[in-house]
Amino acid sequence: MRGRKVPSFYLTMSLKDTVENLIAGALRENPSLFLIDLKVHPDNRIDVIIDGDNGVTVDDCINVSRAVEHNLDRDKEDFALQVMSAGVSEGLTHQRQYKKNIGRKLKVKTEDNNSIEGELTSVTDDNITLVWKTREAKPVGKGKITVTKEASVSYSEIQEAKVMITF
Repeated sequence: MRGRKVPSFYLTMSLKDTVENLIAGALRENPSLFLIDLKVHPDNRIDVIIDGDNGVTVDDCINVSRAVEHNLDRDKEDFALQVMSAGVSEGLTHQRQYKKNIGRKLKVKTEDNNSIEGELTSVTDDNITLVWKTREAKPVGKGKITVTKEASVSYSEIQEAKVMITF
């Protein structure tokens, strides 16, 4: 496998285009995986971040890495390759990531700089729904009551969304 030559189709493409095509091929073999980010740095360091509808295993990262590494010719391109899963500290950037996080607490910052923290209860093609509890003044009398709030936020309004880790 190591001595395999790069198909001539790839020779006319940039390194990034070539890597994108190789990753796309690997992801077609495992449709539950999807690309979150690809960076090719000026020193030919390649960083690939993937995620999956059911999470990402070490074997998934290895398979994507091999699909790229075994199809690039080190005689033509000297490169360093790193394939990793999307980390919990990273924000949600792809609509498919929301679906797998239903039932978890999210912190969503909207375009108008509002911040909402709540449980992700549903996901559609257009928006997400968050539910949370808050304390508000009683409508009559003194004291406070706990009320349940709900917000529907379209993907286009989301500036940043992160999964909140609770211990």
